[in-house]
Amino acid sequence: MISKSPREKGERELRINTAAAYRLIALYGMDDLLGTHISCRLPGAPTRFLLNPYGLLFEEITASSLVAVDLDGNVSGAGKAKPNPYGYAIHAAIQGARPDAKCIIHTHTHPGMAVAAMADGLQMLNQLNMMFYNRIAYYDYEELNVALSEGEALRAEESEQKRLSDALGPHNAMIMRNHGLIAVGETMSETFYRMYYLEQSCAIQMNALACNTKLIVPSHDVCEQIAEFEKKDPRDPPPHVWAWEALLRKLDRTDPSFRN
Repeated sequence: MISKSPREKGERELRINTAAAYRLIALYGMDDLLGTHISCRLPGAPTRFLLNPYGLLFEEITASSLVAVDLDGNVSGAGKAKPNPYGYAIHAAIQGARPDAKCIIHTHTHPGMAVAAMADGLQMLNQLNMMFYNRIAYYDYEELNVALSEGEALRAEESEQKRLSDALGPHNAMIMRNHGLIAVGETMSETFYRMYYLEQSCAIQMNALACNTKLIVPSHDVCEQIAEFEKKDPRDPPPHVWAWEALLRKLDRTDPSFRN
C-alpha cells in the first residue's frame, strides 16, 4: 500500500472538514437550496480552494465531490465538475486578499437576511451579539450582487471584488446588506463556530424587535469586554475545537457519508 504524502493527508482532512461544514449548515437549517457556499484553501496552494459543485444540495456534499478552483476560475481535478458560479466571485475576492482567511462560509438565512435589511445592522442585545461588537463589517448591495443574481459571477469586475475584500478588512464576520452573512477563519471549526453564533445573534435580534418594547443595550465598555474575552478566550483548546469534535461525532452517528 502506497502511503500518502503530508500534503495529500492535509488535503484529505480539509475535504472532510469542508464537507462536514456543508452537512452541518444543512442540518441546522442554514442552507438555501442550491444557493450559498463554503470554501477552504488547499494546503501548499494559496491560490486554490475547495468549493461545492453546482447542483448538489448541501446534504449531498462529500469530501470527494468538492471542486478545486483557483483565483482565475480554473477548475482542477477528476471530472472537472463546475463550481458554484455564484460563490466563486465572493470566495475568490476574500481568498485572494486575506491569507489568514483560509475558510469562508456564506449564508442566506431568514434572520441573517432580516438583519441585513436593517439600517442599524447588528445590535448589541445579547452577549452573543456582543461577540461581534465593532468586529463586523458591512457591504452594500451593489454591482457584485447584481452580477451574482444574473449568473455572471465568473465575470464580475475585479474592482468590485476588491471593494468586497476592502469592506471586510481585518474583520472575520460581515453582513452583506440586503443579501446575507459571511464568516471567515483560519480553520473550518473556527469559521463554523463564528457563523453559528452570528446566525444566533441575528435570530435573537429578530425575536427581541418583534416584542415591540424598549430594549436594553449595554454600555460600550461592557460590549468591548465581552468582545475582547471572546477574542482572547484563555481556554485551551478553544471552544470551537471542542464543539467541532462533538459535531463531527454527531455527523458520524447520523450519516458518515460526508467522509466519502
